Amino acid sequence: MWQIFVRFFTLGLISFGGPAAHIGYFRQTFVSQLNWLDDKRYGNIVALSQFLPGPGSSQVGFAIGYHMGGIAGAVAAFIGFTLPSFLLLYLMAVTSSIWLDHSLFQGAIHGLKLLAVVVVADAVMGMFRQFCQKPAARAIMVFSTVLLLLFSGIVAQIALIGLSAVLGYMFLVHPESDTKPEQDAGIRWGYLLSFGILLVGGSVIAGNGSLAGLFGQFFQAGSLVFGGGHVVLPLLESTVGSEMAPDRFLAGYALAQAVPGPMFTLATFLGAEVWLSNPFIGALVATLAIFLPGFLLMLAFIKSWHALSQRPKVAGIVAGINAGVVGLLLSALYSPVFVSGVLNAADMALVVAGFGILKLMRVHIVLLVAGFAAAGMLMTLV
Repeated sequence: MWQIFVRFFTLGLISFGGPAAHIGYFRQTFVSQLNWLDDKRYGNIVALSQFLPGPGSSQVGFAIGYHMGGIAGAVAAFIGFTLPSFLLLYLMAVTSSIWLDHSLFQGAIHGLKLLAVVVVADAVMGMFRQFCQKPAARAIMVFSTVLLLLFSGIVAQIALIGLSAVLGYMFLVHPESDTKPEQDAGIRWGYLLSFGILLVGGSVIAGNGSLAGLFGQFFQAGSLVFGGGHVVLPLLESTVGSEMAPDRFLAGYALAQAVPGPMFTLATFLGAEVWLSNPFIGALVATLAIFLPGFLLMLAFIKSWHALSQRPKVAGIVAGINAGVVGLLLSALYSPVFVSGVLNAADMALVVAGFGILKLMRVHIVLLVAGFAAAGMLMTLV
């Protein structure tokens, strides 16, 4: 468990760039470097995370921890990956944020945004080689990329996943395999029932002024978010935005994008802002509440999903989804990752150099983080 925690804690310290970059960091660390799981199982986990509401990249990390160490491993992965951003956003909520405007800090953040371009590009290349070997899969990937570049937003993403599944069923059904399939453990109804009870109960008491009401507000938001961290903004604004000044709400959103780790830790900042009598308790309750729905659903379906994904027709559906996810990552590589990071020719030169170093020299990601942060700070001084 300690090794799982340390690995995810290290990633939680350096994983800038949002969900697309996190998927790249996870693949590079747990598939390419550590061989904790292979590309096929990793792709199945990513595909399942696209179906379920909640924090997509955190669900992938949670599932990797579960794969390695059961429930304890999943919890260790969640705590490790989330703890850095939780602590940072809590401290930012209760202390002055004047230092955030310092040019060197902003330069370091800019450098890490450029690193996110390198990481996502590497993830797109790796997943393309794994999941887009057939012409039909490549066609789905290209179609998905074009669709999401032209029509952004959660509706387009959900439509894309559904359409990719249909196209996979039509054109990518695998022949019967000689490999022995995993035993189908079925849906774990206890977790699904817990999710339903908490959602109904939380919706009833949400916003009643109690700590349980605070839990209900954030659990409800976490239950309705498809598409990642950015989509949680309007939901939280409608539930807790009225309980604080608009500029503080937007400041929390900006800070959640500036720190590493999952953007769902915006709940940490908002919980501390709302529960002024004990900001730490408010931050803790809000954070646990917004992550819990996605994790309960992941636990409910992950066993049956791995078994189902080995059946030929379901495997075709998964192959279609995986190809669609590659297209989703490729579109995310452009927006928001590239357009928010690469601002001029010097930025692009640093991205190309970093990509070359990553592919040719196999430098450890921690060294790349330090190098890009230092380069970003130096660029502010030039």
